[in-house]
Amino acid sequence: MPGPASGETLLRKKPLIAAVGAACSALLLVTPMPASATPKVPTSRLVSNELAAPFNIAFKGRGVYVADGGLGEVVRVRRDGTLKTIVADATGTSGLAFSKNGHYLAYTTTKSGPPTEGGEPPPITDSRLNINGPHGSHVEADTLAYEKANNPDQHVHYGVRHPSTCVKDALKGVFSDQVSYKGLVDSHAYSVARYKNKWVVADAGGNDLLWVTNRGKIRTLAVLPSQPAKITQEFADAQVPPLPDCVVGKTYKFEAVPTDVEVGRDGYLYVTTLPGGPEDPSLGARGKVYRVNPHNGHIKLVATGFLGATNLALSKHGKIFVAELFGGQISVVKLGKAHKYVSLPGVVAVETDRSGALWAATLGSEKPPPPGTLVKIVKVRANP
Repeated sequence: MPGPASGETLLRKKPLIAAVGAACSALLLVTPMPASATPKVPTSRLVSNELAAPFNIAFKGRGVYVADGGLGEVVRVRRDGTLKTIVADATGTSGLAFSKNGHYLAYTTTKSGPPTEGGEPPPITDSRLNINGPHGSHVEADTLAYEKANNPDQHVHYGVRHPSTCVKDALKGVFSDQVSYKGLVDSHAYSVARYKNKWVVADAGGNDLLWVTNRGKIRTLAVLPSQPAKITQEFADAQVPPLPDCVVGKTYKFEAVPTDVEVGRDGYLYVTTLPGGPEDPSLGARGKVYRVNPHNGHIKLVATGFLGATNLALSKHGKIFVAELFGGQISVVKLGKAHKYVSLPGVVAVETDRSGALWAATLGSEKPPPPGTLVKIVKVRANP
């Protein structure tokens, strides 16, 4: 569970939308290759600019749906770009998925308490998966209550092991108020996917994946591993005031922050994570993609090197696309590393529809107030 400076808090901190959104007003195209080659290059085609914080995209038949945490609604995007409200009261919604037959719709909601005096994100007071089923049925699975009762990562160590007094004094408040600790109680049901007759929830606060049945019963599927980073001299010198020599070379284990979960054609689950702590490149581009065995919870690293891996999409041919919020681009995984696919400032979500076409969504901003957008990624001939 993340401390005050972790990546998960960025997902629910309102200033994130403002800070990142300033770059969202323009949808940039990739630089074309030489005219002699005239290849087809990916670019974004605007579908709607009426969204606010479109954290996840889902498809049902030919319909395109979005979980919009800014509007607090689940919406369907019409062909003309206007929105039709599907779920009106969905405060803090971010995850969205349909069952294969379309009879069930699952979406996450999260509520926070009052602002804190220190300016940190307020604590989450309610987090759950909502399941709308046939004949108007509605079930709620309370992930925060499950976290309080079970705390799945309570045995995982975070921070610096056996820190000296110098290290404790120097690092307190840099990444978290706690320099050495084990998993705390926190839940933020962020994304959801359908797996056979159950749901898989990526809990960005609990640092885990959860099974949820249609009746709302919850159990732990897997706990994501801690995210170690070595504190460099460069990082220490860049702090104000600079950090003392006693911290240089120390390994700090941050909390994994799962942001999306998708089901691969191979039957495995694919998960993106923020690395906790700084999301800028000061400690390296540390976002990751993991593959998780749904039968035993075994976790394998697939790729790393992402700046703000907030969402992923799987193509019909096995390609993995990742939305890099802080990198301002969609990347594709090649040989375990991130490779730029298309520039898209503010991109927060990416998904493939049933035909294999790639879609993406960007965040809006406050100053000035350009909207969040839904775009379709298409390939066009490079300009001569």
